[in-house]
Amino acid sequence: MASPEPEHPSSKQPAAEDVTPLRVAVIGSGPAGVYAADALIRQRRVPVRVDIMDRLPTPYGLVRYGVAPDHTKIKGVALTLRRILEHPHVRFVGGVEFGTDLTRADLARTHHAVVYATGASVDRRMGIPGEDLPGSLAATDFVNWYCGHPDNEWDRFALDAEEVAVVGAGNVALDVVRILAKTANELRHTDIPQAALEVLAESRVRTVHVLARRGPLQAKFTAPELRDLLALPGVDVVVRPDQVDIDPTVVGTDSAGRPELREVSRAARTNLRLLREQAERAPEGRPRRVELHFWTRPEEILGGAAEGEAARVEGLRVEHTRLDADGRLKGTGEHSVLDVGMVLRSVGYAGVPLAGVPFDRGGHTVPHEAGRVLDAEGRAVPGDYVAGWIKRGATGVIGTNKSDAAGTVRALLEDAPRLREAVPKPVELERVLDERGLAHSDYEGWLRIDTAEAGHAEDLGRGERVKLRGWDAYRKALEEG
Repeated sequence: MASPEPEHPSSKQPAAEDVTPLRVAVIGSGPAGVYAADALIRQRRVPVRVDIMDRLPTPYGLVRYGVAPDHTKIKGVALTLRRILEHPHVRFVGGVEFGTDLTRADLARTHHAVVYATGASVDRRMGIPGEDLPGSLAATDFVNWYCGHPDNEWDRFALDAEEVAVVGAGNVALDVVRILAKTANELRHTDIPQAALEVLAESRVRTVHVLARRGPLQAKFTAPELRDLLALPGVDVVVRPDQVDIDPTVVGTDSAGRPELREVSRAARTNLRLLREQAERAPEGRPRRVELHFWTRPEEILGGAAEGEAARVEGLRVEHTRLDADGRLKGTGEHSVLDVGMVLRSVGYAGVPLAGVPFDRGGHTVPHEAGRVLDAEGRAVPGDYVAGWIKRGATGVIGTNKSDAAGTVRALLEDAPRLREAVPKPVELERVLDERGLAHSDYEGWLRIDTAEAGHAEDLGRGERVKLRGWDAYRKALEEG
């Protein structure tokens, strides 16, 4: 029997423990960033070490600062993210801002690859007259306020108007509407900051108008969000019967006479059913009222002022809309005015440019192919990758980021040999931070903030946690630990 030929030396694969780990920096500690880290540490082919960096000392991004406080089930995803952050090959580095504290050139010394997962942090504007009047605000600012973002301006929302307009028909818009319509007592058990809870307790808001440019079948909100709104005990939700007078048997079929009825998802049909049922219910004179206005777009925010005072929002001029035969949105020329004292726009989120990273200003995203960042000529930028909303735009739910991040990580791992060649001996991140004189926090620091918030809730007799108020409270919690 012939003896087997010796294995060619070049075909031998070194044991994983003999290979210098691939060092990856993830910029952003929200779901996309943490899921990218998870995809990296779950695989066994390439040993890795991941540094998740964030300018805030608190992780979880959108889960902490975007999910409404009364959505406790959705907030439960933080437990999954926590397990990832506590993995021995993952490190959280807080208080470090990419582009200001550390540059791409710095990370080229310390890491083989960088994954940008900074999300979409700013609102899109409506582009109508009066948008900058006092009382006209971005829903993102209101979300930051009730979610306790440390950059928040706490005195920005007085809620002294009896009628408010929320422009937009997505899940964020319905979150905003729900928080405005609920009583402070209904939110007391949540983690909403005490300062925001006290303002809501004194709120004068009684009617909230929700404006959607298109019809009920084109609304972006999901059925669970709609059900939550319709189930509010102290709120009359008013749906105009004529705006949902659509034969459900023809929806999604070629026999539908109108273009907006032909290509319709199952989720949209569920929304239509819920809205049709609500339209049949007569208002009961409850303390607060939410009116849904489909086929309505804002045209101008109207302002006025008493003598000696600055102008502020006093109304919203709207135009009613329809779709033409080609499915394009058109104004009907019919106008009306809503007597509102505050307008909150919720017409989408947009990503912001990152220093030294290619950016598509039209789509507000980082250009990429399979997660590999592309330069202006369409060539892959070595070592640069992207995940989450900054990659695909502000679409999908939290769970969408998991598959999105996994796709990016597959590309990164395919490039691992070249990445190692480009940075054969990365220096320690601490060395660069020390060179820059940069103080930073870690996961233990976050746990100190977490403990302080639990203690704050106990002191107030409120739930499991109450968000701390601003940077000073964060610093105090970090220092006391």
